[in-house]
Amino acid sequence: MGFKCGIVGLPNVGKSTLFNALVSAMMAEAANYPFCTIEPNVGKVGVPDERLDNLAALAKSAKVVPAQIEFVDIAGLVRGASKGEGLGNQFLGHIREVNAIAYVLRCFEDPDVTHVEGSVDPIRDAQTIETELMLADLESLQKRLPNLEKKARIDKEAAATINDIKEVIKVLETGQPATSADVEPATLQRMQLLTSKPVLYVCNVDESDAASGNSHSAKVAEYAASRNADCVVISAKIEAEIAMLESPEDRSEFLSSLGLECTGLSKLVRAGYRTLKLITFFTIGPKEARAWTIHEGTLAPQSAGVIHTDFERGFIRAEVISHDDYMKYKGEAGARDAGRLRSEGKEYKVCDGDVLHFKFNV
Repeated sequence: MGFKCGIVGLPNVGKSTLFNALVSAMMAEAANYPFCTIEPNVGKVGVPDERLDNLAALAKSAKVVPAQIEFVDIAGLVRGASKGEGLGNQFLGHIREVNAIAYVLRCFEDPDVTHVEGSVDPIRDAQTIETELMLADLESLQKRLPNLEKKARIDKEAAATINDIKEVIKVLETGQPATSADVEPATLQRMQLLTSKPVLYVCNVDESDAASGNSHSAKVAEYAASRNADCVVISAKIEAEIAMLESPEDRSEFLSSLGLECTGLSKLVRAGYRTLKLITFFTIGPKEARAWTIHEGTLAPQSAGVIHTDFERGFIRAEVISHDDYMKYKGEAGARDAGRLRSEGKEYKVCDGDVLHFKFNV
């Protein structure tokens, strides 16, 4: 698994330009007018991870398979989208199944690119998005109630669900997201509500502000912090240029010339992993080096099950080497000789960067 990220924003904030760059393909039309994205666009891209590249080079792996992140780009939202304004409402359903939602906010001034609200104000734009998602959730829950109320006469579970839904509706009507409701997280997840999903704030800035941000992105960072959310500064234009460079050396040189340590994709992925509490483990061999994504705290058998259900069912033990030890001692044999290879059982919680070899019997 990797994770699935929905990309939302008002028209003309650079959302589709960013999507195009992130998936390194012109899969979404980018144009200077509202609603140019009229179908949801889905793109998958490998998660950048220097550790995987280093491990693969050391092991001389014939194939390198990174973890995957899937981006879902929908039409630009406008005020009133939840009531049918613009085209955004048609596509809100496409982000109900994502793991996290990235709010792309315009943090650049450009007289040649119109803003649907007439001025650049990323906090106002973020609040517009939040309001439309809350209204969409409210409408969704209100539509479910009549059928549930009929079932509740003979179904106790339906009656309990009604109480939970009414609790969430009460919260949404006060202008608060579904996560503010006194309802179990698992129950919220089953409801597939837009405002129950973790949020990332993505500030799209000019090339000149990509390294340090600007006054607009500073306000967004403060706003995100007040909501315990991550904020990432990206220049969609720079990402588009990076996507056109073929060699890693060219990309590295280009980034250095701009004072940037990594691509916007890398920053967005890291923020997504932090937000969703995800970590990465590796399986390394001469045939293949592969990265796998799991939740923090996942035990060894369930981690093995990410690779194949048979691995979990017949789990015996996991041979574990940390990434740092694997690199320091030049591979599995060196780590074993140095006493840095451990044998762990069913209660072992896999750590970020672990290189694992699972022993199983089915």
